[in-house]
Amino acid sequence: MNCGVRFAPLLFLGLLIAGLIWRLATPADTNVKSRMVGQLVPDLSLAPAVPGKSGWPLRSSSCGPVVINFFASWCVPCIAEAKQLAELERQGVPIIGIAVRDRPEDVADFLARNSDPYLEIGADPESKVQIAFGSSGVPESFVIDPYCKIRHQHIGPIEPSDVATIRGQVEALRK
Repeated sequence: MNCGVRFAPLLFLGLLIAGLIWRLATPADTNVKSRMVGQLVPDLSLAPAVPGKSGWPLRSSSCGPVVINFFASWCVPCIAEAKQLAELERQGVPIIGIAVRDRPEDVADFLARNSDPYLEIGADPESKVQIAFGSSGVPESFVIDPYCKIRHQHIGPIEPSDVATIRGQVEALRK
């Protein structure tokens, strides 16, 4: 029997193992992009998430430009994101919060500990609004234009390096 034929299964096994190791070392992008980008904001209304803040009709006569931020008091990355949201607010970016699967007292405590950059905060106790936006988790933010269209999706916490980009997107929509 030819030497090459004898070692072909071993060579095949080696290539298979190398392929599996390569695939495990370079995982695919796990972010779920929303199909709602470029579409109108869902026509829903939110009840207030905390006393003293109003809820929000998602599609109103003057939508934006505004950033809609999905967050939760139980979300650790949301705590890290709070400083960047406060900075966006300081720079004049209007932010609407949507508290996902949260209790009013927990949201109030979260805002007291981490600052409150939100104009309004709506409650989404069953994630219906989050699902309508095509959002896959918290934190997640969307930039909305003056015509109630979703223009940009930011998956994950807003990092310090993202602040200028998001502010620029909102400012471009004001023109």
